[in-house]
Amino acid sequence: MKKQFLKGWSSLFVLLLLFIIWEVAVRLADTPSWLLPSPAAIFTEAITGWSNFSIHLLSTVQLALLGFILGSVFGLLTAMVLHLVPFLREAVYPLLILSQNIPIIVLAPLLVIWFGFGLLPKLIVITLVCFFPITIAALDGFRQTPQDLKTYMMMAGANRKQLFWKLELPFSLPSLFSGIKISATYSVMGAVISEWLGAKTGIGVYMTLASSSFRTDRVFVAIFAIMLISLLFFAIILIAERKLVRWRSIEGETK
Repeated sequence: MKKQFLKGWSSLFVLLLLFIIWEVAVRLADTPSWLLPSPAAIFTEAITGWSNFSIHLLSTVQLALLGFILGSVFGLLTAMVLHLVPFLREAVYPLLILSQNIPIIVLAPLLVIWFGFGLLPKLIVITLVCFFPITIAALDGFRQTPQDLKTYMMMAGANRKQLFWKLELPFSLPSLFSGIKISATYSVMGAVISEWLGAKTGIGVYMTLASSSFRTDRVFVAIFAIMLISLLFFAIILIAERKLVRWRSIEGETK
């Protein structure tokens, strides 16, 4: 616990040092604010423009949460089906890999053409971003279940359904949470990208308007907000992991 506390403070110290170097460098070089604003200018803009930015922030958080939930459910269900139906896994797994080679920024305009400017294309973008890490992580977790425990349960008379729900799924939780944490951070990025499709509010819209008017300080406010939201999502899921996977937390503390 003490080591984790020290690591947290060391990371905060390094971040603070980087901001100080950034502030001093901008002031010494007399860099124009439209080219590279100082951290002080970005912080000032974040406070003075909060009433306007908070609307966009709330919209992105809501969209990211909804898309993350849909992506998580779809990813877990996909992993379960592929695990329980081996011949289907062999056929679909390569297609999952190929689906991640399609740039979302290229696919997004097509989704607008097919589904319009409503909520659906935005949710599809976030779901596509989120489901893959969860599916892969869950499949790896299912496969890592100890074979001796499987044999023991089958000898005790467990059927395939009981084997999955009572053994394979619980053992996959550490791997599954790893995928969920990745997807949670991706969901914010996916939400911002999806807002470029024609949304009226959101951080993506805020960034576009700020860039077109050369308000670089607002662009950095949006960037830092995206980072903070991603860290918040990550922290919440980390807490949930420690609550649900207690045996792993206890094992980590004893080492």
